[in-house]
Amino acid sequence: MEHRRVKRGGRPGQRAEIDLDDVVYGVHAVEEALTAGEELRHLHVADERKRDPAVRKILETAREREIRVRFEDRGYFSQFPYKAHQGVIAFGAPFTYVTLDDLLANRGSDPLLLVVLDHITDPHNVGAIIRTAESAGANGVIMPERRAAGVNATVRKAAAGAAAHLPVARVSNVADTIRKLKKANVWVAGADLGPQSVDYTQADLARDLALVIGAEGEGLSQLVKRECDYLVRVPMLGKIESLNASVATAILLYEAVRQRRMRALAP
Repeated sequence: MEHRRVKRGGRPGQRAEIDLDDVVYGVHAVEEALTAGEELRHLHVADERKRDPAVRKILETAREREIRVRFEDRGYFSQFPYKAHQGVIAFGAPFTYVTLDDLLANRGSDPLLLVVLDHITDPHNVGAIIRTAESAGANGVIMPERRAAGVNATVRKAAAGAAAHLPVARVSNVADTIRKLKKANVWVAGADLGPQSVDYTQADLARDLALVIGAEGEGLSQLVKRECDYLVRVPMLGKIESLNASVATAILLYEAVRQRRMRALAP
């Protein structure tokens, strides 16, 4: 995905360059970034929102952490390509990715649960998937370095703060990553509507597992599909042919949660 930068006004006579991948915007996303201890360098808040209770909480936390705060008029926020900034924008360090080895090294006693994204380019979908994965207790999300949305400002906003809490790894090749996961005794299930897939409620999702989700309209690439141990589908009972990628991910993740709870309760 394109690495976006914009020019913004600074002190008189200055033009400072902003890397939009380093922006966190929106009340909830900024609050969660502060709570998680993300390295935020400075915070810009609309004058008209400084007395808002939710914003005051953010300001108190920012001051406790000695983060520079500036109050701005409406015009300041118009230079950014975000309509849902809510008068709160923070600038931080680039998002910190982990490695695949990091995710595997942090395996606990419970079965591992990972989500692998196969070249999903829509940042809103990626953000929603990160939010759902964190809510479902997944151990992390894996995404490719190229031809895919990374964790940028839009992803952070759509994730509603979850990107500050869930480890995200970037890899050079999804198919190679699947092979490494299988060598580490992690089963890999791909989401697919083809004839070789099984109903998701009939598949074993309670073991150490990585769920692979493809891009909307394209699905999993053929190479990635071949590398999966098995394919699962969410039945489509109406006239629509497929689900939004983030919705399909949510269904599969919570089925995995359900199966794990049932297995834990079994005598």
